[in-house]
Amino acid sequence: MTAVRQVAVLKFGGTSVATPEIRAQAIARVRDALDGGFATVAVVSAMGRVDDPYATDTLLALGGGTSATRNADLLIACGETIAAAVLASELCEHGIDAVALTGAQAGIITNGTHGDATIQSVDPHAVLGLLDRGAVPVIAGFQGATGDGIVTTLGRGGTDLSAIAIGHALGAERVDIYTDVSGAMTADPRRIEGAHTIERASLDEMTELAEHGAKVMHRKAADYARRTNTAYSIKGLATDVGTLVDDSFDRHRPVTGVTASGGVTWVRAIRGDIENQESRMQLELEMFRRVADANISIDQVTINQAGVCFVVEGERGSDVRRLLGDLNLAVRVRDGCSKLSVVGAGMRYAPGVIRDIVTALSRVNVEIIHCTDSNITVSVLIPQEDAVRAEQAVHDMFHLDAED
Repeated sequence: MTAVRQVAVLKFGGTSVATPEIRAQAIARVRDALDGGFATVAVVSAMGRVDDPYATDTLLALGGGTSATRNADLLIACGETIAAAVLASELCEHGIDAVALTGAQAGIITNGTHGDATIQSVDPHAVLGLLDRGAVPVIAGFQGATGDGIVTTLGRGGTDLSAIAIGHALGAERVDIYTDVSGAMTADPRRIEGAHTIERASLDEMTELAEHGAKVMHRKAADYARRTNTAYSIKGLATDVGTLVDDSFDRHRPVTGVTASGGVTWVRAIRGDIENQESRMQLELEMFRRVADANISIDQVTINQAGVCFVVEGERGSDVRRLLGDLNLAVRVRDGCSKLSVVGAGMRYAPGVIRDIVTALSRVNVEIIHCTDSNITVSVLIPQEDAVRAEQAVHDMFHLDAED
C-alpha cells in the first residue's frame, strides 16, 4: 500500500542494540530520520550474540537446544520482543514517543513452518495507526504469526526480512539495514586485500551475493526485496554510510563482487551403456529422487551426454555413494571443495568474463573442478585450500580494489 507520508524503516541488528551505549547510536539514527521529516519505524533483532542473556542461542539453550518447533519459536521470539520493548522505552526516555510491537501485532502473517516461516502477507494497519499519532513503532523482527495466531520465526537473520517486508507494505521511502559494517563489500575484507564497500548494487546482484555466501544481507530478505522491487540500504550504525541497493546497475562494470563458500562436495555420475533414451532419463530421475528423498540439496547441476554433475553442501561424498551405489552409474565424488561466485549484472554486456576468470585462476595455479553460470553469476568449484588465493586473484583481475 502507498504511504500517506514519507516513511523510513530502520533495522537494527543484534550488535546494534546490545548495550545502552550502542543503543544510543540507534536512537540517534531514529532521531535523524525524524528530524529529516520521515515517519519512522524501527525493527530490531535480539540483543547481542551467543552467551548474551537475551540472544537467540541463549534462549534456545533454555529449551534444550531444540529448534524448529512451536515451543521453540515461542521461546526464541522473546529475544526480539525484549529488544523492542527496551529500545521503545529508551526512545521514550529521550523524548521520542515509541511503542513496541511483536511481529504479529505489526501485521506479519506467515505460514506454519516453524523455524523458517514464509511471510504470506503484511497488514500494516496497526503500524500506520501509530505513525498517524506521531509515534515510532518499534517492531520485533524475526517473527510473525500464522492466521490463527501461532507464533513463528523467519530463520536466522530474519530481522532483515521483517524490515524489507514492512518497508514494502508501507511503501517506505527508505529501508535502512543497520549493521556493524559499512555496507556490502566487493569481497570479505577479513580475507581479501583491497576489498571495499560497494557504493551501489542492483537488487539482482545483492540477491546473488547473499545467496552465494555474503553475510551482510539475509538471502531471503534480499530475494523478497528483489521480487517486490523494494530498494534498501545497508549501512554501518556508527558511520551511517554504506551500499544503496535498488533497480539500477552499472552496465560498464562487469563484476560487482566476489564471494566464496566452503565445505561442499562435487559429484559426477557417469551412466553405464544405455542405448535407450527413455531408460537413460528414468535412471537420472531415480538418481535425483533418491538424493531429494535423503534431504540433500544440490547445486551447480549440469546434465549432458557425458553424464551428470552437481554439488552438495558439506562433506557428503560417502552418503551420495551409498545412495546411488546399486544404480548403473559410475559415481565419482570429491570432498573438500569451495564454490567461488563472481557476481555482476554488467557481465551480460561484457564478453570475456569467463576468459578473465579462467586466466586469473590459471595465473595462481588454482584448479577448476567444475563451472556453471547464470544470468549474472559465474560459480567455479575449486579446492577448498585454494579459496582465498582464488578469490584474491579474481578480485584483482576485475580491479575491484578500485573505489566506485
